[in-house]
Amino acid sequence: MELADIDVMATDQWLEGVPHEQFALLRREAPVFRHPWPDSEAHGSFWCLTLHEDVKMATRDPDTFSSSRNGVLLDTLQTAEEREAFQTIIDVDPPEHTRLRRLVNRAFTPRAIAEFEAQYRAAVGRVLGRAMQEPTFDFVTEVASHLPAYAISELLGVPEEDRDRIIHWTNQISGRSDPEFNEGPDAPLIAATELYEYAGTLADQRRLDPRDDMITRLITEVDDDALGAHEFEMFILALAFAGSETTRTAISQGLVALFDNPGQMELLRGDPKGLAASAAEEIIRWATPVVYFKRTATRDIELHDTKIRENDPVVLFYMSANYDETVFPEPYRFDISRSPNPHVSFGGGGAHMCLGAALARLEIRVLLEELVARTRSIEPAGPAVRLKSNWVNGIKHLPVTVVGSEGRAPGA
Repeated sequence: MELADIDVMATDQWLEGVPHEQFALLRREAPVFRHPWPDSEAHGSFWCLTLHEDVKMATRDPDTFSSSRNGVLLDTLQTAEEREAFQTIIDVDPPEHTRLRRLVNRAFTPRAIAEFEAQYRAAVGRVLGRAMQEPTFDFVTEVASHLPAYAISELLGVPEEDRDRIIHWTNQISGRSDPEFNEGPDAPLIAATELYEYAGTLADQRRLDPRDDMITRLITEVDDDALGAHEFEMFILALAFAGSETTRTAISQGLVALFDNPGQMELLRGDPKGLAASAAEEIIRWATPVVYFKRTATRDIELHDTKIRENDPVVLFYMSANYDETVFPEPYRFDISRSPNPHVSFGGGGAHMCLGAALARLEIRVLLEELVARTRSIEPAGPAVRLKSNWVNGIKHLPVTVVGSEGRAPGA
């Protein structure tokens, strides 16, 4: 393969897996690479950053690499008015981002997450128990989709009967390039609008009936400040995706990695309490649920002898950075005891470090502990079906066969 053959954005190839060969070539030969805009020659090109050190540098320098100037996604070309209307905390720079971050941080304190563990562990037991009524089931639709949606919904205070709607909306938003989820060109916008309106309804209910939940804390004024109505709805829109879709992807990809590396599954079964936390970290690196986010250069800058001009789009490929050979020894080896593991799946630090990082780690760790405790074996019952997307490294379906810890197939 040569640089002229590079096209990491072609969605069809992601159905077969991550284009690691292309990312490795870019890291070696063109760490700052001009790439054609996906699916449209009319919109020119963008710069790819693929090295770990460059992705971290750009993430931590919002003054030079802006999220608010033109947004963070490649396939969304919006007017300035549309960007402002649909701007979430992900799409803003300091100082506005600093204000929003301060307001929402109070809902994600380490204490709040730690106190949630027992409740979440019980939910994992219920979800696994229900799925394991049959010896063979779809791990994505029966387990991986429900647990992150449960966690976010429970913290927010979303009624149980509404949680399948959250899953549907996030499927529509993240799967817009996949024919299974794409119900039409306007489906993602319709789903986002419905989720936005639903968030507004929840906020209205809490203003009338405050509770001890995240929604009430977010809309309650502290130091004469709180999320405004539109800010709250847009935060929930971002949180529903970031807290549900990404963890679902990590959980699903993690199980596939354990299937493909049975020695690592054996290690995990031998010491789940000792290895579940580092296994979760390796799964998050390996999966890299969000492949990239875009920034826009606010000034001319030279990087690796390449001139990036003001207003040029610059794409930070977390997927490539997480397999950088100069940072991760044997990066294509799935190693649940890998340490250190400085992956950038949560953004690489700086202002946009993932708010829900501690929650995601807890969710994956607890699931691993409960899964090995409740099963004697879990094996693939068919191939994993990947999401057709160059943005979310997702899996839509993963049929599995389970033998319970008591030594017989569930339901037998």
